[in-house]
Amino acid sequence: MKLGVMNPIISNLSFEDALKYLSSLGVQTIEIGAGGYPGNAHLKPEELLPYPEKIAAYKKLVSDYGLEISAVSCHGNPLHPQKAIAEKFDKEFRNAILMAEALGVDTVIGFSGCPGDCENSLYPNWVVCPWPTDNLKILDWQWNEKIIPYWTEVGAFAKAHGVKIAFEMHPSFAVYNPETLLRLREAVGDVIGANFDPSHLFWQGIDPVEAIRALKGAIYHFHAKDTCINERNTAINGVLDTKSYGDIENRSWVFRTVGYGHGKEVWNRMVSMLKATGYNGVLSIEHEDGLMTSKEGLEKAVAFLKEVIIFDDGGASGWF
Repeated sequence: MKLGVMNPIISNLSFEDALKYLSSLGVQTIEIGAGGYPGNAHLKPEELLPYPEKIAAYKKLVSDYGLEISAVSCHGNPLHPQKAIAEKFDKEFRNAILMAEALGVDTVIGFSGCPGDCENSLYPNWVVCPWPTDNLKILDWQWNEKIIPYWTEVGAFAKAHGVKIAFEMHPSFAVYNPETLLRLREAVGDVIGANFDPSHLFWQGIDPVEAIRALKGAIYHFHAKDTCINERNTAINGVLDTKSYGDIENRSWVFRTVGYGHGKEVWNRMVSMLKATGYNGVLSIEHEDGLMTSKEGLEKAVAFLKEVIIFDDGGASGWF
């Protein structure tokens, strides 16, 4: 396994300064945003794709600092019911696929998106309850008319360019847990897999270790981010919480730097299950901790993960 970082946390630095900083921390890989919600501070496909010499220079700069690119990220909602919004996310995601191919990277990370409830909707409609029964009609329409057809087409596009799509299972989107990820994978094919981010699973009440077991062979990337559950607030109001992420004291849960939501034992179990189920890829740090600066959160995460990642290939039990 390898230790990586998702670049928005260091997007205030120039690309070279970011690479230099990560290298100094002992980080091995970088995950780079190329549009969508992560932005494109360090990777603008429209400025590189037409120029092979610029792409070669970009790849050389990364390797000069002893790093590899683990994935290209382009989270968005290409199924948004407002056509202009959907088209923008779709274009950026397809460009991210082309950019990954040009860089020799085999994984693009994103969200599954979420449609509205009919052709005339203005906003996405995330259905999470079977009653009233209108909800099931909405869900059926979304999957059969929008979600599966769109990702079948884009999945074929990605496959043609030698790229896998890794969905972050995220509430508010169609794919938000192992069941929905596997549903889309079954419909579209193994070009679809997971970018496994336990932070979004913790607050749903999902055991990430069991989720990893359920997704054996379908995990293509991993985000290292934690969640802290406020037991008092959850006991009163449950986990569905629309308060600002900045309202840390009153929310039911908040995102934290790894180790500040769940301890080393939990992370050891996750890493061990990843290893046992055949994942030998990257753990990429994503920082969204409202109690720490980006620098402190990143450096604490690096130190923590160096203790829990299993870096060497496994082998038979023995002394050496």
